[in-house]
Amino acid sequence: MFSQLTPATKNIIIINIIFYLVSNFISYPLFYDKFSGYFPLSPNFESWQVVTHMFMHSSFREPGGTLFHIIFNMMTLWSFGPVLEQVLGQKKFLILYFASGLGGFALYNIWNYYEVSQITNFLTSQAYDIHEIYKYADNSYSGEMPISTNSEAVRDAAQQLFIILKTPMVGASGAIFGVIAAFSTLFPDAKLMFMFIPFPIKAKYLTPIIIVVSLFLGFRQFSGDNIAHFAHLGGALIGFLYIWSWKKNRDRIQ
Repeated sequence: MFSQLTPATKNIIIINIIFYLVSNFISYPLFYDKFSGYFPLSPNFESWQVVTHMFMHSSFREPGGTLFHIIFNMMTLWSFGPVLEQVLGQKKFLILYFASGLGGFALYNIWNYYEVSQITNFLTSQAYDIHEIYKYADNSYSGEMPISTNSEAVRDAAQQLFIILKTPMVGASGAIFGVIAAFSTLFPDAKLMFMFIPFPIKAKYLTPIIIVVSLFLGFRQFSGDNIAHFAHLGGALIGFLYIWSWKKNRDRIQ
């Protein structure tokens, strides 16, 4: 099954599958608590999560969880990874992949930091003790967070902060969107088919679409949308910039 895959792409897919099996069938939910990517100021954050979150995917055991998350990411990597690895070489492909994942994590949490700052400033102005929220957001505590206030606005803000601190970022999507952006930059006229687009689309239109859609959905924040759109955006931007720099240096040498 893996015979047509290049080494780095194959190994990344295998590691993702192993992480998924362990996290769902052997060590659930401990594996998710330890290796998903929490907001850096959350009591649940650990330094290694900056990397390990790229190998975690939404669990079918959680409400709203689905196999589609890991299937989509791995099928996309399967489609684009080998071509990029052959063109860039294994080392540069791995740099592209992990740099895009880190870029996704960074941009997603920069936005989170902005939101947390806004909420914290509001709660502080209302004399609400935010340290209580951090205490109850720790994964060692199970249950709902008690909120001692009669103000609906304060209650909503406290609950929103609790959710940000308690909800991890999972998935290889930042890295995957970096791979897609890199491919579309290298092969702009390649025609691509996607399961949710009923007609072929040239690769050069893909990155602008990703950026516009991710920006819109990230800022709009529709109710029930639990997708890290800014992670997609961060990964795509890093993927584009990496290939732009690589092409520039390659042309200069030639």
